[in-house]
Amino acid sequence: MNRLITILVTGFVALMVLSSTVFVVDQRRYAIVFALGSVKEVISSPGLHFKLPPPFQNVIYLDKRIMTIDSPDADRFITAEKMNILVDAFVKWRIAEPRLYFVSFGGDEGRARDRMSQIVKAAMNDEITKRTVREVISGQRGAVMEAIRAKVVKEAKQIGVDIVDVRLKRVDYVEQINNSVYERMKAERTRVANELRSTGAAESEKIRADADRQRTVILAEAYKEAESMKGEGDAKASQIYADAFGRNPEFYKFYRSLEAYRSSFKNRSDVLVVDPNSEFFKYFKGNGPAGK
Repeated sequence: MNRLITILVTGFVALMVLSSTVFVVDQRRYAIVFALGSVKEVISSPGLHFKLPPPFQNVIYLDKRIMTIDSPDADRFITAEKMNILVDAFVKWRIAEPRLYFVSFGGDEGRARDRMSQIVKAAMNDEITKRTVREVISGQRGAVMEAIRAKVVKEAKQIGVDIVDVRLKRVDYVEQINNSVYERMKAERTRVANELRSTGAAESEKIRADADRQRTVILAEAYKEAESMKGEGDAKASQIYADAFGRNPEFYKFYRSLEAYRSSFKNRSDVLVVDPNSEFFKYFKGNGPAGK
């Protein structure tokens, strides 16, 4: 019985020792094998691997995937013209040299993130302080990101980290500057609007004056043409009257007298005070010429 127990205990211990010598490396991680506190081997290929049982050898794992540092709050920086701006950035990074990374941070990802944040802030401060607000926000934003990335890549190599990308998500003024910028933009837009209104009013007056001039010219031309036509008509009428008078002067006088009577006695209320024996009523006195 004691022998059976001894065999079982021995087998269990052997199994435990054997299991402690086997480890599996995932394709998303690095494995670092330690021998008495020093790095013996770095394994990046996935699969089943072997080592000596603790305390002779131990294994820790590091993530080989791309990670992101994205601070929730924007950082304040000072531009070349001594203006405060808020910059919100993110960094994509991954472990490139596991041995150097472990020596630098002891495998602590939190310490690595803090160090990366410091590097990025230092690089951003160096580049932003050399440029104006306009250059950082729009004019040279791409160049700023590329310069920051170059500096961060250089610093990150020294701690075993590879920088994939650095991006400025948001660049904005602080609240006090935002208000002053808004007021300045408002004043500028108001000035432009007033200029446009003035220009529009001037154009309106110009168009109105031109329209009045054209109206005057058109009316003058129409009046001239009407007077010309009226003159031609009067000339033709006079010619017709003259021809008629020349053919039968007595009939012409009689016709003109009738026209005068019609105009004089147009309304019943019209009153005409003249001598009955006047020349005006000579055709009222008989059938013959001159009242005979």
